[in-house]
Amino acid sequence: MPSVVIFDIGNVLFDWNPRFLYERLIDDDRALDAFLRDVATKEWHFQHDAGRPFADTSAELAALHPQHADLIAAWGPRFNEQLGDMLPGMRALVDDLDARDVPLYAITNFSAEFWPPFRAREAALFDRFRDIVVSGDEDLTKPDPAIYHLALDRFGIAAEDAVFVDDRADNVAAADALGIHGVLFTDADVLRADLSRLGLL
Repeated sequence: MPSVVIFDIGNVLFDWNPRFLYERLIDDDRALDAFLRDVATKEWHFQHDAGRPFADTSAELAALHPQHADLIAAWGPRFNEQLGDMLPGMRALVDDLDARDVPLYAITNFSAEFWPPFRAREAALFDRFRDIVVSGDEDLTKPDPAIYHLALDRFGIAAEDAVFVDDRADNVAAADALGIHGVLFTDADVLRADLSRLGLL
């Protein structure tokens, strides 16, 4: 049976949605939808998770959409405002795992620039984690098997000893292929039941 839990962070522990920031900056709902659909997309943001500097990506995007330069420029410095509270039930679940001395780790697709301010904001939670692999620091992203290998080596654990929780099926499948117990996250109640079946709660 597995003995440790490796979490994804965005949309597993915390609600990440760029709308949380940009609804404060764009009054018109249609303009907001268009900006996030056609300009500052999640596909564009993925470059940051893969290690590209925000200065480079924002300059490129602003050159394509000069009318939105100020909005694009806000993405990096105000990234914390895109991250809401912990998802319902997840704080209690982490508390319960920690109370049982279950070792906690994370592998997150996250910008190396944006991670430190968020880590500092949520220090009370992340201080409980023994280690966290951040994709932007490694120039590797999930679901590349290399980031899972790196994490297991760094954490000093065997694949079969770990449960990996992620909201993306491709990331879970990549973990499964390496012998990690992959769990697709939908909500805290389902995850709690999954972890209970695995003997961790």
